Amino acid sequence: MAEAARRVVLVLGTSAGGVGRHVRMLAGGLAREGRQVVVAGPASTDEAFGFSEVARFAEVPISDRPRPLSDLSAVERLRRVTSGAQVVHAHGLRAGALAALALAGRRTGLVVTLHNALTATGAIGAIYGLLERIVAKKADQVLVVAPDLGERMRARGARCVADAVVPAPPLDPPGRTVAEVRAELAPGDRPILLTIARLAQQKGLETLLDAARGPYAGVVPLFAVAGEGPLRGALQARIDAEGLPVRLLGDRADVADLLQAAGALVVPSRWEGQPLNVQEALRAGVPIIATAVGGIPGMVGDAALLVPPGDAAALRREIARLLADPGLAERLSAAAGARPLPDEEAALRAVREVYGALPGAGR
Repeated sequence: MAEAARRVVLVLGTSAGGVGRHVRMLAGGLAREGRQVVVAGPASTDEAFGFSEVARFAEVPISDRPRPLSDLSAVERLRRVTSGAQVVHAHGLRAGALAALALAGRRTGLVVTLHNALTATGAIGAIYGLLERIVAKKADQVLVVAPDLGERMRARGARCVADAVVPAPPLDPPGRTVAEVRAELAPGDRPILLTIARLAQQKGLETLLDAARGPYAGVVPLFAVAGEGPLRGALQARIDAEGLPVRLLGDRADVADLLQAAGALVVPSRWEGQPLNVQEALRAGVPIIATAVGGIPGMVGDAALLVPPGDAAALRREIARLLADPGLAERLSAAAGARPLPDEEAALRAVREVYGALPGAGR
């Protein structure tokens, strides 16, 4: 490995899920190779993901939305943290744009991985459009988790765009039996349909609630939603008011337990890249019903039933079809278990190749 590529700074903003876990995996892997790795981000991310256990952590106040004074402070802090680095790899649009501004006038290689699509409109949408143009102009390499993100960044003028490799971590073995999970959620033979999502606008949970209204022939399924977020109060109020067969489980660490008891994973999102919960369901051989958005179709192949985003009638129809046809469920389960999925080594190999191709970086 050439000396020029020894110091890498990984940058991220506020994260409570997949982005943080991905950066933690990269930091640990790159450090094991002998690289000098610094992770820069909000203090809350180090508390959540333990970056300082595998690399040096530098606190940088990258917030989850535009805040001019905080952003100026973040740019100045990043300029100091990235001094002497040969590669800066930012994760997320805001982190990427702030890193680009911090590197102005330097020859440091900049890689930006975009994990999410722009869904905001109005003034916030305009600001994020500006951030996209900054990243497109300044980044040496843009990595994307879905084809539509790549098309958007090319249209913004990005010079080099490639697919990101974002594997889910291995699932822990289940800690409870299916009977024990059912005793908590839905005793007897009632079908359990699992959704794992932050309770936020992007996840399309209003469509899930529309679909949950039914009607369904025979036993009404239980829709179990694992996750927390800003929409919890509004979702629970609607569930109670309409008597919907939906339970909000809150954040759960027992994903493997929930998956083994689920008849299907339901993903009603407005947009997704390479969602970890879909990868986990594929590894567990669980049938999937999902919206045909972002990177999902390419991930699932023939292992899922796909519906348009926001189409509650189509979602309800595919749920009913799966519940009524055990043979279909078996075929989807077999196809899920057979899907090829990337692992940690594939992700590390991909970033090594990207870093090595940067101007002056070497391998």
